[in-house]
Amino acid sequence: MPDLLHFEFMRNALLAAILSSVACGIIGTYVVVRKIGFISGGIAHTAFGGIGLGYYLGLNPLAGIIPFGLAAAIGIGLLSRKAKISEDTAIGAFWAAGMSIGVILIGLTPGYAPNLFSYLFGNILTVPSSDLTLILGLDCLIVLMVWLFDKEFLAISFDEEYARISGLKTLALDLCMLCLIALTVVIMVRVVGIVMVIALLTIPAAVARSSSRSLHGMMLFGTLFSTLFSISGLWLSWVFDLASGATIILVASLVFLFTTLLNYRGTSNSSC
Repeated sequence: MPDLLHFEFMRNALLAAILSSVACGIIGTYVVVRKIGFISGGIAHTAFGGIGLGYYLGLNPLAGIIPFGLAAAIGIGLLSRKAKISEDTAIGAFWAAGMSIGVILIGLTPGYAPNLFSYLFGNILTVPSSDLTLILGLDCLIVLMVWLFDKEFLAISFDEEYARISGLKTLALDLCMLCLIALTVVIMVRVVGIVMVIALLTIPAAVARSSSRSLHGMMLFGTLFSTLFSISGLWLSWVFDLASGATIILVASLVFLFTTLLNYRGTSNSSC
């Protein structure tokens, strides 16, 4: 690995892995605890429309994902809580609309979109320095918001009904958390792509859940596990010439299955 750091694109990839793991570990913890992984997937796929918008306007596609992701988060949150529409229906509608808009706008863009595959399935090796600055800025915003609303997020994560009775504005807090998920999706798109972003949002936090006894501990371990999975997958993809995003997810999935099996055997032995 040290020899690989002589290349600028590898240094950028390593920094992207570390920076993205911060948001992944923190927000992924809320996603796992609140069991809202499907919402996260809906936001991620709706954001594909932002990629199409970015290409159509000649902008950085990541800049297009931000408004689409935030709009999807707020739209899904309001429809599922205010309108008489089931949550899975709202997610499906936004999911399909976002993907459709992305395909149409990309089709209307003159020429060929050469980097489209990397946004769908991720290519951490192509992350430029400008994207690192954007990821760092979003990381700082996410950490700040979680620090400011730590107790409120904790309350709605474990007992939303009690939080509502206690006078907290649960709808506003829900929408705020969904927006943070949307921003995390923006960060993770360059690492593992839209198709697999939900996996890296949930797997590190799920593995961390068995290693910690508090929400903050779960965030810390989730960040560490996400960093470990990303760097390991990055190295393996380089050594064996594999797709970086898919390799990162495969490493994370194998570790998750292994730890789940260990926990299951441990539970079975103790019950005997």
